[in-house]
Amino acid sequence: MTGYPEHTTHRPTADGGLVHDGIVYATVRGFRPLLLDLHVPAGPGPFPVVVWIHGGGFAFGDRRFLPDTVERDAVFTALAAAGIATATIDYRLSGEAHFPAQLDDVTAALAHLRANAEALGLDAERIGIWGESAGGTFGALAALGDGRIAAAVCWYPLTDLAARWPQRSDSNEGLLLGGSPAELPELAALGSPVAQVGPGAPPFLLLHGTADRQVPSSHSEQLHERLLKAGGRSTYLPVPGADHCFEGYGDVPELIRVSVEFLARELGTRNS
Repeated sequence: MTGYPEHTTHRPTADGGLVHDGIVYATVRGFRPLLLDLHVPAGPGPFPVVVWIHGGGFAFGDRRFLPDTVERDAVFTALAAAGIATATIDYRLSGEAHFPAQLDDVTAALAHLRANAEALGLDAERIGIWGESAGGTFGALAALGDGRIAAAVCWYPLTDLAARWPQRSDSNEGLLLGGSPAELPELAALGSPVAQVGPGAPPFLLLHGTADRQVPSSHSEQLHERLLKAGGRSTYLPVPGADHCFEGYGDVPELIRVSVEFLARELGTRNS
């Protein structure tokens, strides 16, 4: 395709689709270019698109890799089979910049996709969010603040940065904020989806393991309750016995299927 920087590469997929690797979606002064990979289904567009946001405790992770409990590229392949493109994005990690830089990056990725939707074969009015762990936190914040997101899937998100104790400055939350949530309550609230729920939220699907030792399932439960109280549509699916990243659960492909089915329905795809 024309119009891409020279370092963007393009590769076909086994099902006839195409992946554009290394699209620069934003440049930040004093920082590396921020990249996304775009997985485009086979067939004619324009396609709805889901922005995938990786987890990693705010400090780790890479747009190219799914959790260890998920087969390589399984999320992207399942979305493509449903007629949905996937933009999987990098963002600044907590060792590189403090919040709200990460949310700014997600917002910039959304703006890039909308501005270039026609050239990329995408439908700018049918955009969803899917994030896991820390990516679920940022995805929920983007969905609640953007106003144009059509649907959000959050896997085991941290939804209240002030909920876990002790509140240390060297915790995952503290490193993200630049100080403990107790020291920075206003910033912690800005980074907590439960504090950002209001009218007009898109439909949410929340999946969380009932045995999650890193992020208790109460985080998803509380967000679900607040969405319903605000008049939104939310579905909460507890995953029995699953730890973080659905460790210990025997059918992660089914969780992918349920998530893709929800997005296909809400985005109005050919398989909905």
